Amino acid sequence: MDGGPRVPEQRRAGSAVTAETGTLRFGVLGPVRAWRGEKALGTGSPQQRALLAALLLREGRTATAAELIDALWGSEPPPQALAAVRTYASRLRKILDPGVLVSESGGYAVRGLGEGALDASVAQDLAAEAEKARGAGDLGTARGLLRQALALWDGEPLAGVPGPYAETQRARLEEWRLQLLESRLDMDLEQGGHAEAVSELTALTAAHPLRERLRELLMLALYRSGRQAEALAVYADTRRLLAEELGVDPCPGLSDLQQRILQADPALAEPSAPVTEQAAAPVRPAQLPATVPDFTGRASFVADLSAVLSSASEAEGRVMAVSALAGIGGVGKTTLAVHVAHRARSAFPDGQLYVDLQGAGPRPAEPETVLGSFLRALGTADSAIPDSLEERAALYRSVLDGRRVLVLLDNAKDAAQVRPLLPGTEGCAALVTSRVRMLDLAGAHLVDLDVMSPDEALCLFTKIVGGERVAAEREAALDVVAACGFLPLAIRIAASRLAARRTWTVSVLAAKLADERRRLDELQAGDLAVKATFELGYGQLEPAQARAFRLLGLADGPDISLAAAAAVLDVPPEDTEELLESLVDTSLLESAAPNRYRFHDLVRLYARACAERDEDRPSEREAAMSRLLDFYLATAAGIYAIERPGDRLVDHLEPTEHEGLRFSEGAAALDWLYAEGECLLACVRQSAPTNRLRRAVDLLWAAKDLAESGANSRQYEATAIAVCKAAQAAGDARAEGRARTTLTNVLLISGRIQQAADEAQLAMDRAATAQDVAAGSWAANDRGLISLHQHRYADGKVFFDRAIDGFSAAGNRAGEATTLFNLSRTHLAMGNIARAVEIAQHGLALLAELGRTMRLANGHYALGMALTKANRHPEALNQFSEALTIFVDHRQRLWEGTTHFRIAEAHLAAHLPARAAQHAEQALAIGCIGGDRMRGNVLTLLGQALSTLGQVDRAKACWTEAVKLYEEHCAPEADEVRALLRPIATA
Repeated sequence: MDGGPRVPEQRRAGSAVTAETGTLRFGVLGPVRAWRGEKALGTGSPQQRALLAALLLREGRTATAAELIDALWGSEPPPQALAAVRTYASRLRKILDPGVLVSESGGYAVRGLGEGALDASVAQDLAAEAEKARGAGDLGTARGLLRQALALWDGEPLAGVPGPYAETQRARLEEWRLQLLESRLDMDLEQGGHAEAVSELTALTAAHPLRERLRELLMLALYRSGRQAEALAVYADTRRLLAEELGVDPCPGLSDLQQRILQADPALAEPSAPVTEQAAAPVRPAQLPATVPDFTGRASFVADLSAVLSSASEAEGRVMAVSALAGIGGVGKTTLAVHVAHRARSAFPDGQLYVDLQGAGPRPAEPETVLGSFLRALGTADSAIPDSLEERAALYRSVLDGRRVLVLLDNAKDAAQVRPLLPGTEGCAALVTSRVRMLDLAGAHLVDLDVMSPDEALCLFTKIVGGERVAAEREAALDVVAACGFLPLAIRIAASRLAARRTWTVSVLAAKLADERRRLDELQAGDLAVKATFELGYGQLEPAQARAFRLLGLADGPDISLAAAAAVLDVPPEDTEELLESLVDTSLLESAAPNRYRFHDLVRLYARACAERDEDRPSEREAAMSRLLDFYLATAAGIYAIERPGDRLVDHLEPTEHEGLRFSEGAAALDWLYAEGECLLACVRQSAPTNRLRRAVDLLWAAKDLAESGANSRQYEATAIAVCKAAQAAGDARAEGRARTTLTNVLLISGRIQQAADEAQLAMDRAATAQDVAAGSWAANDRGLISLHQHRYADGKVFFDRAIDGFSAAGNRAGEATTLFNLSRTHLAMGNIARAVEIAQHGLALLAELGRTMRLANGHYALGMALTKANRHPEALNQFSEALTIFVDHRQRLWEGTTHFRIAEAHLAAHLPARAAQHAEQALAIGCIGGDRMRGNVLTLLGQALSTLGQVDRAKACWTEAVKLYEEHCAPEADEVRALLRPIATA
């Protein structure tokens, strides 16, 4: 970009007058400008631009000379006004193409322009199309069209153009822009974009404080974001402002919204999400599995559940019914739920939905995936199904509104998995089965399903085996069902085995089950059949295929990439792909996505059993997992070096014998890291209790971006804890010191300062024992940061100096610079502002030769903080802008949010509260380094900005929430915020 004025894009081809160099176009939604192709044309003096604007906005209609004089000068034209108009017209003719500016009836007109030649006309067309799309229910298209229209504005319309006509049109175009903006924001909220809209609406209400529609939208966005107190505070601020400025009350719409928020109107909490494509006729899904013909007993449960479902379908105005069945595996939850659901089908004429949520397995079904399946079953087109869980859940409830549908959610993991899948409307009902009691599923009818009674158990056994055989050996039959613990699944397995063996007596089966050491083996007939099925497929594999099957089953993780599989097998990628695809063909492996593969859970267990049974050398299994760890470590170390050039940590990692992937640029490297995050962490956990411990720790350290970005923070923390325990058990001080350094980092990111302090102390001690300079330097840096958070500045300086000495001795300029940035913040906290600026600049100088490293962002961040305190606000904002760009490029989402907070601080210090509030809202929406404690800081600053803007009630709501967060963490900032609240409380 050359920094010149933006050339508006043509929206469509038309019959605009053209010259050899291109199409003629004009802009009035900013400065009055003209282009021929991509070349900007000079439009002359302000009065000449005023004449051009007046003609363009008449859309081809003729303007008389008198009208043009009035447009340019109003009631006091100069003596030679007519001559001036003619001169301006003559000059414009020379600039424009022939035949564009025409003289007619003593006046002038602009003619012959094609579609898309004037930005205001393009915006008008886009707005009209958006209105049509909205009327048709296609909100996604409508929002996109309005965004295009609004993007055509380039600052103030008719900027710098004099005259009464321009002033009138300027006001009209600005009002039109605000109306379009309100319409787009309204649709944003309808489609669930309330959290993202808060920041924009906060800025808009500050810029247009008397515009009640914007205030109404802000109230709704805050309420839907769970910030009810702030939403009500917006109303209070608006009412006071209107009374003071205009002497009027809020409009009825605003008042009605306040009452609905006070009443917690359920309709407010659920944005509508209209379907863009509707089926021609309602779809009535019938997804229930077949009920078993020999269903037995459970009469009281059947009656109880049937009554609940019946009441849900018959009672008007009643919320939907939820019944949750809980019990151990094999107790018959699914059988009972399916049986009851079939009995209740007539009460739900609009359909029945079913899904196995796989909650008892290692990878429960994702709610958003289930919702996608349900929406398709209900007739929703794929193109109308949104991406996010929240939007899918909202659309799902909207589609079910007014319908009577039964939803059976089988094998649920927990209430969190279930909640998005509940219909939420009267007339519908949900049956849930799970191995856990869902005490936290609000309003659910809980049913604890126990084993069968002896009579019910004997009845089920008799139905499968036959009455004659049981009658002949009743006592033996009672012994069998007792040995099965009256568990329905065990009884069904035992009875099925007996029914299939006519030569067996019931006593023979009872004798087999009497041996407690073999009882579970005898009750695993179904598993044995599954194992036999796998054995048939495995026996047909070629030796290379069988080896790949066995070794790939060793790796934990949800799936495995082609490159990682090649490392496991120690085979070139092209040969590995051929092997894996052949396994896919035999159904022993699944293709999860291009170049990604996964096992079914039971097949993985079988593959591991085969590896233990068939590998001639157990060392081959160890070698395969070692190659996988090497692959991940080498690749992650290379990415660390790309992201942090000059950081010598990679020189201190464990050596690897096998290569990883190499990347030439950061974007592809980060794509790989985040895509492989779960598999990489699973490899660390799997390797920690083995002789691969040190490499596992180093892989975790090299992959620290998974924690710092917030992408895999929870998994990373769990892995760090597991590795700490493994290192401690192994008595390996070096591994433990590094593991505790990674754990300290996670704890600092989440704001758990005291826990971080404990881990950092242990990390430093273990590093000293192992004489591990790299870990010791980073542990010292972490302890300095912790001291900064705890306001122990003198201690912090000691730790930072120690870290700097360690990094300097190791030639680690990046580490030294990082610590200098933290030391700068310590001096800043002590009031040594000039010294803080000097140290931050020194750190940036150290990194200057390393390129645009991610650590450079930390330097700009630290320098921006120091410059803010020095009241050098423009310079501070420039530094924060540089930091923000780098953090965004490196996908450091939490640092991005934290930088928005610092930008807000700078704007507030510069007495720009509206901008401060806007950036604070962005920080809240994104999240920050420091967890809830930092969120308290953001809320405190947002409250200060809002208070300055006169929005006292909303400021109070922010400060009240901040105090709660500080109190939860015993943070001293709570007293400071209480001091801000006291004047409001006594007012």
